[in-house]
Amino acid sequence: MTETRPRPGDAVPDTVLPTEHSAAPTRTITGRIARLMAGNMAGRVGALASLGIATIMVARIGGPELVGAFTLVRILPGLVCHLSNAGLPAAAPYFLAGTDGAGREYDQSAVRPTLAWLTVAGALAGAVGWLAFSPLIHLAFFQSFGFWVALAATVPVFTQGFVSVGKGLLQGTDDLRGASLAIAVEEFVFLPIYLVILIGWYGPGALVTGLVLADVAAAAWIIVRLARRGFFKGWGRPDLRLGRTIAGYGLRGYLGQLIDLLQLRFDMALLGALAGPKVLGVYTVASKFAELVQLPGLALNYVLYPDFARDDRAEATRRTRRMILPALGVSALAALPLALIAGTALPRVFGEVFGDAVVPTYIRLAGVVTFGVTGLVMAYLYGVGRPGAASTGQAIGLVAVVLAGVYLIPRYDAAGAATATAVSFVATTVALLAWFRHVGRRIETGTGHPGTGERNG
Repeated sequence: MTETRPRPGDAVPDTVLPTEHSAAPTRTITGRIARLMAGNMAGRVGALASLGIATIMVARIGGPELVGAFTLVRILPGLVCHLSNAGLPAAAPYFLAGTDGAGREYDQSAVRPTLAWLTVAGALAGAVGWLAFSPLIHLAFFQSFGFWVALAATVPVFTQGFVSVGKGLLQGTDDLRGASLAIAVEEFVFLPIYLVILIGWYGPGALVTGLVLADVAAAAWIIVRLARRGFFKGWGRPDLRLGRTIAGYGLRGYLGQLIDLLQLRFDMALLGALAGPKVLGVYTVASKFAELVQLPGLALNYVLYPDFARDDRAEATRRTRRMILPALGVSALAALPLALIAGTALPRVFGEVFGDAVVPTYIRLAGVVTFGVTGLVMAYLYGVGRPGAASTGQAIGLVAVVLAGVYLIPRYDAAGAATATAVSFVATTVALLAWFRHVGRRIETGTGHPGTGERNG
């Protein structure tokens, strides 16, 4: 009989949250939430800082075109991984938590090796799929670099899958600090590896090699951390039936996150295909700079989702309603200093040629300022058992960025891509607020029981 642990996110590692009947003061929970938010934001800031330094290095070495190659080799393999591993990063924490929705314990001696085999299978499926479609991928994205670059990108498709699932495994073993730290490690390890490669090798081949070695290093770090927590002890045989159950759960649970990823990266993929790597490189700088505004919203979502899940649903509704304007205010305050320094910072840091990134940055900031509300409402919808509603809101944002991007990007290049993304951010927020109003009203009036059938799917 394995030890039953709380579902990931319900408690901080090595501590137990007080129950609603506990006499522990509220400030204990508040302090714990604050520490979790700080740790998660620190991990994300570290990742963004490392990615920013890497982008500056690439920009100084090869200009916008090489930055475009860097972006494509990072984003496209990641998109394939999300499809090929059947949402395993999202499913792993649930099955590692110990029990299913009916309170029955999963046999961890079967769960853990099954997750490992699914990770390998997903990585292999992604690599084979990329290899099969590499001629088309070359024509769409890599024509200016040669077919061999598209072919070589098969390797990061394989290696990225291990890193993405590994972070989910850390979360599932109640190592939330490790999961936050892994976010930073994943990006940081590229820097020293790439610096060593640059001693004798430049160009896109060096980028691909650096990214692959960074994935290997990050995956090794995750494996060591998992081993220290006893993840590899007491393994039995993988269970095919359990594997199908995990994959099915992962695909359902990961739909919203996949939509969110597509929404964030569709503009880059389309811009790279239509305008080429040089314009994409300029736009990448604008995009990453503006995305700094998302950090408070991401941390808010990360912490409040399990908090709302523990709350009485009517109380969660009232808390969310009170926090909507403050969440918007926090995002606005985060956007203001970025808007003030963008005009001078971007050309000075990345080079004068990146002065064209300033206008797209302003446009994206205008849209991403709503992200604090998005993170809050998504945490609420997941917490009251309505992940389908959250996915629907994200799907509306995806439709908005596709329609606006197809129209605007061929006409206005980077500015068109920024406008399409800004429109999608606002559309997502509006759709989620509509769902919040609908779900919250049913909860408060007692006319519905949202989420009774969605906790496990």
